[in-house]
Amino acid sequence: MWDAYKKGYKAWLRLEKSLSDHSVEAYLHDVEKLTVFLQSVNKLVTPADITLKDLQLFVKWIGELGMTATSQARIISGIRAFYKYCLLEQISATDPSTLLEAPKTKRKLPDVLTFEEIESVMAELDKSTPEGGRNKAILETMYSCGLRVSEVVNLKISCLYLDVGFIRVIGKGDKERLVPIGSDASKYIRIYKENIRVHQPLQPGFEDILFLNKHGRMLSRVMIFYIIRDLAKKAGITKHISPHTFRHSFATHLVEGGADLRAVQEMLGHESITTTEIYTHLDRDFLRDTLQRFHPAFQGSGR
Repeated sequence: MWDAYKKGYKAWLRLEKSLSDHSVEAYLHDVEKLTVFLQSVNKLVTPADITLKDLQLFVKWIGELGMTATSQARIISGIRAFYKYCLLEQISATDPSTLLEAPKTKRKLPDVLTFEEIESVMAELDKSTPEGGRNKAILETMYSCGLRVSEVVNLKISCLYLDVGFIRVIGKGDKERLVPIGSDASKYIRIYKENIRVHQPLQPGFEDILFLNKHGRMLSRVMIFYIIRDLAKKAGITKHISPHTFRHSFATHLVEGGADLRAVQEMLGHESITTTEIYTHLDRDFLRDTLQRFHPAFQGSGR
């Protein structure tokens, strides 16, 4: 019975929501957990017959399995998404998940680099080598535009509009957004593109990919992680650093500088404003001395 619901839901997630295969599987996994629970209590009824009480017992059940509050909240979010589909497809006339309360979770604030720390990381690059020139362009772009690591490795030449100061980014669920790019990032992309990339081998299928490895293929996300980790270590930075740190720093510097939260949401490609709001909770004292204005990459820092 539920196989038909899952099949329809899967198609809806892919076609209507344009989610990646990974995200689709995660949402289906949440529904699968619900059906396992319903089987365990001998109540495998239709989605229309499930009550709020059933869902509350389900939440209690996953809690007893040892899942963290964060994992429980994510599963509840998945069940709410399923009932959104059920309402749209008229599988159910009501949504029992509306009043379902998720367990309280503590949002861990990510490590953020100050502008000076980002400068010190950049200073460790050896721009005299092809790899150093490429990595300089990568890091400048990540910080200037707040890109996810997957977005920077997939960045296409055809998506660069440097003459007007924008790039087109393909984010989660293949959703596109236009993001402003600072003058420093534009400069180092041009240097890389015109002086380094043209001398590299180029494998078929990667002609439009901007950043290439020495074999002429797309860089891996892991490679970006190693590049940033090694530079941070050389710069003597002891914070937990990852490619996402540059994205967090981009957003934090904007918000702390007074940027409109909706604009930051748009640039980051966040579907919900609540995801962006985490940056309003960062300790203002920590950044007050060094972040007195908007994002420095747009101020002509002259690096």
